[in-house]
Amino acid sequence: MYHVGSAVAWSDLFFFTALRSDASWSPRVALFGDMGNENAQSLPRLQSEAQQGMYDAVLHVGDFAYDMNTDDGLVGDEFMRQIEAVAAYVPYMTCVGNHENAYNFSHYKARFSMPGDDGANMFYSFDLGPAHFISLSTEYYFFLEYGMQQIRTQYEWLQRDLEMANQNRAERPWIVTFGHRPMYCSNDNSDDCTHRQSITRVGVPYLHLYGLEKLFYDSGVDLELWAHEHSYERFWPVYNEEVLATTASIPDEPSSLQTRNGSTASPYTNPRGPVHIVTGSAGCREGRASFRNESLPFSAFRSNEYGYTRINIFNSSHLYLEQVSDDQGGKVIDHMWIVKDTHGAYP
Repeated sequence: MYHVGSAVAWSDLFFFTALRSDASWSPRVALFGDMGNENAQSLPRLQSEAQQGMYDAVLHVGDFAYDMNTDDGLVGDEFMRQIEAVAAYVPYMTCVGNHENAYNFSHYKARFSMPGDDGANMFYSFDLGPAHFISLSTEYYFFLEYGMQQIRTQYEWLQRDLEMANQNRAERPWIVTFGHRPMYCSNDNSDDCTHRQSITRVGVPYLHLYGLEKLFYDSGVDLELWAHEHSYERFWPVYNEEVLATTASIPDEPSSLQTRNGSTASPYTNPRGPVHIVTGSAGCREGRASFRNESLPFSAFRSNEYGYTRINIFNSSHLYLEQVSDDQGGKVIDHMWIVKDTHGAYP
């Protein structure tokens, strides 16, 4: 139990449970992106669940307050007070989004304090149970007025961090990344993820430098978490716009279906590529994002209901993920298990 303050005034009393540093436990994580201080549909439920002890950490995958610099930072101040009912009780881990870009992301850098000293909160990593989490900035690729060097610096750091994470996979087998702008989406707009050569995926336009998809694939990343689109979308294991077959097989299924989706019964058992999740529907003044009439061949499930995502990493082989709908009073509208006998480079 703790409170903060000085001789002038003190905060309310808060409490938290210190996390175990070893890998032999099952962390529970809530994650979402694009939550503002207006229309924050997921916030009341997240506040309640955090104080009930349902989570060991929260991931906010970019775009805060809308915007933290608005009204000379007063909107950011109000947002920080709103998330206090979550962040005072569990680690509130972040990555930067496009709505934080003002003044070279200075409000974001000043308001949060993340692990490490390499990226001023813009990129870092941490271990949680049997998983290694990596937070990165997709915004470096879109705000080039702040320079190209930051892209190279982050990319080289990612290479080093992923190499070390792979050396440690006997202890922390899962590698999970989270960044704001997704590589893939089927939304009905002109955002980067709707383009075949998305910048996050293939790298700097025209030059195709520092693309993240090949790096993450070659490094055997298990799960990639994104936001930006004000919706939820789960994908089949995918690489380079191709759905990758799983090593599991079901004899009764047509071979054409096995080629496309692995198998409809167990597409996430020993998948042969990373699994992507887009979860940016926690609620903000911009509302929801609609989808194209036809989904992409590698899109497995999508919803534009307000909500957030939960992850439970049970052990070295089993990871469970579910999507909660705020529109339906907390109902789970999607879920999946990723089951992996081994972790590492994909075949």
